[in-house]
Amino acid sequence: MDRDELLRLMSDLESDRVERTTSTTNTDKFAEAICAFANDLPQHRQPGVLFVGVDDKTGKPTGLEVTDRLLQNLAGIRSDGNVQPIPTISVSKHSMPGGDVAVVEVRPSDLPPVRYKGQVFVRVGPRRAIASEAEERILTERRVAQARTWDARPCFDATLEDLETDLFLAGYRQYAIDREVLEENHRSLEDQLAALRFFDPKRACPTNAALLLFGKDPLYFVPGAYVQYVRYGGLSLADEPLRERRYAGDLVSIMRSLDQLSEDLAEAHPIAGEGLSERTVYAYPPKALHELIMNALIHRNYEGSTTPVSIRHFDDRIEILSPGGLFGDLTQEQFPHGTSYRNPILAEAAKTLGFVNRYGRGIAIAQSELAKNDSPEARFEPAANYFLVIVAERP
Repeated sequence: MDRDELLRLMSDLESDRVERTTSTTNTDKFAEAICAFANDLPQHRQPGVLFVGVDDKTGKPTGLEVTDRLLQNLAGIRSDGNVQPIPTISVSKHSMPGGDVAVVEVRPSDLPPVRYKGQVFVRVGPRRAIASEAEERILTERRVAQARTWDARPCFDATLEDLETDLFLAGYRQYAIDREVLEENHRSLEDQLAALRFFDPKRACPTNAALLLFGKDPLYFVPGAYVQYVRYGGLSLADEPLRERRYAGDLVSIMRSLDQLSEDLAEAHPIAGEGLSERTVYAYPPKALHELIMNALIHRNYEGSTTPVSIRHFDDRIEILSPGGLFGDLTQEQFPHGTSYRNPILAEAAKTLGFVNRYGRGIAIAQSELAKNDSPEARFEPAANYFLVIVAERP
């Protein structure tokens, strides 16, 4: 937005597109506001704006010093995983009459309802509120018409009978929804699944994400939805395979199994440290492998692909090959510093279940773990239709 538009919104005390605050540390308040604007219940289809350093009663700046740290903290709300799915925001500093102001612009989400710590917030006139069941249903139905990613789309050939619903009810739901909301829940299974982007109420069928995460037989609908591990007895694909394993089933079980694989491949051993101390090093740091394998599983192309994620283990390296190149407007020049999510619902599920800690940090964490282990950096070779990661064994 230009400065004139921001000035107009900042001084409009009745707008449901604006929230003003003098606080610089109330992360909950900031995140709830971002969540509410992303849900766009009034359907303005325009950004909502959070002004930090502006008096809510007068609409005037308070003379706040807008520091880089404050801007970084505001921007960090996008990727800390508490607002689900990931909101689209921009954070900037503006000089207004009366002082500087931190401005957070929030675009309406393509995948509502958006939750903060398991609760859905909306704007009701000039105030923020927790959404009612009816308001959540409105947001869910609205999403159906604008879902753009493959994991959000309905699978027309599937029904609820194709889901292992206990995986959702007794597992995923407990982590995704605030406890108080669950205790007050009177909604049908279909409505509960729809609220978390796993069911299309208009077409009465599960989404692709639901079939991957909770499906009784995901491979029937998505033939490439498995992981192939092969240990070769040498340095190339021409060498004899020594071990093979196929990881298939619901995606939650696959992620748990791959966690164990990361531990199995680590090969820990002690080395001498300072004095008489010892420290543990790994052929392959398990946390680095975990992050890279999770990235391959979550961000791969599932649509129309019969190719699995491939983990190829050689004498001197591990290669992780996933179908699909860089997604969206992310270029090789921007990688690995930019982010673009091919499967945002799967990314949300991995964060909800604790398989990833923050968004957009997997590669940085992996490289940090490799450095601490005195291992070479991971190498990345993105191409048009695949993405290859090479992790060298510690010398």
